[in-house]
Amino acid sequence: MKKYVGIWLDHRKAFLVYLNTGRNTFDEESQSVERIESDVERKVRLSGGSRSRKTPYGPQEIAVDGKLEDRIKRQLRQYYQGIIKKIEDADRIYIFGPGEAKVELKKEIEKIKELAVKVKKVESADKMTQRQVVAKVRTFFKPYL
Repeated sequence: MKKYVGIWLDHRKAFLVYLNTGRNTFDEESQSVERIESDVERKVRLSGGSRSRKTPYGPQEIAVDGKLEDRIKRQLRQYYQGIIKKIEDADRIYIFGPGEAKVELKKEIEKIKELAVKVKKVESADKMTQRQVVAKVRTFFKPYL
């Protein structure tokens, strides 16, 4: 029995679709879907920064962006590591979604040689409902039966 995993993700959430082959087809019993939230912070007000001399009581113009970027990178890495732990036993992996998250996940997967060879395709896709994600994953893996 083989396990195929399709992953639709962006920086906020991921849908993992697991397909198990057994009887030459994918039926409803052989599939499951898992939703993972990223917990990446959106807009964070960090302490620090400074006001200009022209407007001493005005808005802060200079913020410490390095801290925010490091925090977001760390949170994204934890998010990707959580996804990787769930797909370690997959035979084939298909990654898709909008934005850069799919490429960032692939880079994290490439650090694990045994798992990197299992990634069959990474492609762009719009935002999708859970049903659309499942249908796309089933269509993609149909030739691998």
